[in-house]
Amino acid sequence: MKNDKAYTYVLLRYRHDPLAGEVANVGVLLHCAATGFLDLKVRRTIGRLSKMFPDIEKSHLVSGLQALDRGVARLRVNDLHGMLVASADAANFARAVLPDDDSSLIWGSMGSGVTRDPAASLDKLYNRFVAQYDENARSGRDDAAVWQPVRERLAERNLVERLQPKMIVSPIDQVEFEHAWKNGAWHCYQPLSFDLSSGDGIREKAARWSGHMTGLSQAPEAVMPYFIVGGPSNGTLDDDYRRAIDLLKASALSPAVFEESQVDELIDMIEGAFAAHDAHSESSS
Repeated sequence: MKNDKAYTYVLLRYRHDPLAGEVANVGVLLHCAATGFLDLKVRRTIGRLSKMFPDIEKSHLVSGLQALDRGVARLRVNDLHGMLVASADAANFARAVLPDDDSSLIWGSMGSGVTRDPAASLDKLYNRFVAQYDENARSGRDDAAVWQPVRERLAERNLVERLQPKMIVSPIDQVEFEHAWKNGAWHCYQPLSFDLSSGDGIREKAARWSGHMTGLSQAPEAVMPYFIVGGPSNGTLDDDYRRAIDLLKASALSPAVFEESQVDELIDMIEGAFAAHDAHSESSS
């Protein structure tokens, strides 16, 4: 389709024992030349790797992944008009931040595809190649299930159609929100299900979205984010869930966080904001 854009990607792999050839995927780097998108998504926790390789040096691997993440972020900011040209591909950028050597982190071969949303494609590739077999990847409810009661209440008040998808783009990140509207700033609503099977999964998801808030804080458009969060069905994970909420609230852009028990409060707030906006528009016309 005409809106589809070509992209390339490479897998980042952890090589535990070069002689034995033992490797595990730990990240994905994706580049979309048409949109200038370049991002690396890496593991934030290494629980599964610890089971695969009991003698793994955890701190060394985590610091290496963090260094690569920072390196790609610098490359994205500094080379928007340099390497980020149509002829470049994911492999070029990958080896610009991590040349081929005998270290424990190595790049795999390059793949390609087409997408309308590079960030979403990066998430899908990460889930497919990195997180597919993680216990914490399994969720009792997904984000759509958390949004469903919000949608139903919006429909009751004839407000559903007033929300629209919006891609927020900054020099270092981009995120598409399915539910947004503009009133000076873009008010963006993101459901998040923390109904996961492990504390690591909950913390990693919260950290990922907190990172998005940092990235979007540099967007030229004003953004007001709202998170609607669903808790875990496993009560032993409540402490991890509360810490996830605290992390989201402390993030850049000061997002508002509503739990599922606060859906009616959220709907009243949205309806009031629409009413105030409409009244102002009428008085100005």
